[in-house]
Amino acid sequence: MSGIQFLLNGESVRVERPSPQMTLLDFIRARGLTGAKEGCAEGECGACAVALVESCDASAFAPDGATADKPLALQTFAHLAPRSAYRVVNSCLMFLPMAAGREIYTVESLAAGGELSDAQRAMAAAGGSQCGYCTPGFVVSLFAEQHRPGRTGRCDTMALSGNLCRCTGYRPIRDAAHSLGAPPASAFLERLSRPVLPIPAVKVEGFSRPSTLNECLATLRSDPTAKLVAGGTDVGVESNLRASRWAHLVSLEAIEELKEFSNGPHSIRIGAALPLDEIGRRWTDAPDVFHEWLALFASPLIRNRATLGGNLATASPIGDAAPLLLALDAVVHVAGGAGGAGGAGGAGGAGGATEVARRAIPLATFFTAYRQTASRPGEIITAVEIPKPLPQFVRFYKVAKRKLDDISTVAAGMAIDLDGGSRVRRVRFALGGVAATPMRMNGAEDALTNQPWNETAVERVQEIFDRALSPMSDHRGSKEYRLEVSKSLVEKFQWEYRA
Repeated sequence: MSGIQFLLNGESVRVERPSPQMTLLDFIRARGLTGAKEGCAEGECGACAVALVESCDASAFAPDGATADKPLALQTFAHLAPRSAYRVVNSCLMFLPMAAGREIYTVESLAAGGELSDAQRAMAAAGGSQCGYCTPGFVVSLFAEQHRPGRTGRCDTMALSGNLCRCTGYRPIRDAAHSLGAPPASAFLERLSRPVLPIPAVKVEGFSRPSTLNECLATLRSDPTAKLVAGGTDVGVESNLRASRWAHLVSLEAIEELKEFSNGPHSIRIGAALPLDEIGRRWTDAPDVFHEWLALFASPLIRNRATLGGNLATASPIGDAAPLLLALDAVVHVAGGAGGAGGAGGAGGAGGATEVARRAIPLATFFTAYRQTASRPGEIITAVEIPKPLPQFVRFYKVAKRKLDDISTVAAGMAIDLDGGSRVRRVRFALGGVAATPMRMNGAEDALTNQPWNETAVERVQEIFDRALSPMSDHRGSKEYRLEVSKSLVEKFQWEYRA
């Protein structure tokens, strides 16, 4: 293939020889669609927001008929079983070839025939726009929230997080969101009744998107220097802000095996390329701590693209996924070409059949050094598995400059199981931001096994933290601050258990 094709605002667009690291934002602006703007180039401001049409589970939103006492959104969707949804993403973090086969809407498309959409009218009426730079991003997010399948009652303003505005103080924007009712009958509403085509395989100069695991591993064998990209929320930042360039990007988002989700009797298995927000929708009986953690993980625009596999593969010491998953004894599943470390052997060339070698790595041993993991060259993360039963009591703590959409100074996942006599059967203390890698505090865990869970136990853990931790200092916090925060979180964990 020499080009890509996709739908932009309802019209088919073909691009010959797309630049592999040109952003979708730069492309749409070059076409005169300048509502989306670059504010931060790292997915924090939302000024570049666009809406993707993606699949949703129709079975969850198929009411058996509208009645006067049914919630607002269910009445709206009573005449159609939604099979699609609008997911808002940062176009500054999507490379143009990733748009191949997708359906994308910018803010310009919402004013059909020159008539403003509900979201646009509400923002204007409430005074939610002043300088206007951020307004298109808010409008796209508000449009998607108004059309969210299964929505009951008024729009959730948390759907607008990840969009920053420095003029209004946010109250008028909140008022605009709360003023919206059910989405009106329109082509946008009707679109949700139709399915989304599978993401197609793509191969253009400098960019590949295989559709099967075998094809992906074969591509990596033929080009060991290729850079893997899932949601692009980390690689896109490297490209935009650090000017990193790669000769060959390999996208994982078309491989269905990497988007699995299963909730069995012995474990929960989550595909490495399943977007974070999709995990939240599929894990219907997840414990409260999971939803609390998810809300603290960046913003909806990031969560609609970011993946667990990508977050773990970066091996960042301040990544939000590792501490909670470490506390849950998660296992990372990886796959590579068979026949030697990193898949140096095996059958088939690029595009051909490849024998797959699979292995499971406990997350506790997955991080080997700063930004390094136990995966081998040519291997990819395929899934994360969380064993059952889940611990009796689990908490996730994130200490940062802001409550939402911020980088952790210290993050902690803690889990405990007690016997009938309040003695510790098993305990897990996992920390991020205090060492070169996310880490489990094995010494503290061993010291508490079979011991009473009380203030004395907390003091023992804190003493071990004093000896074992040697955090770094940076602009987010000094090493002394990080150590004291880590110790105080153990106290908080014990207090919350008693409460």
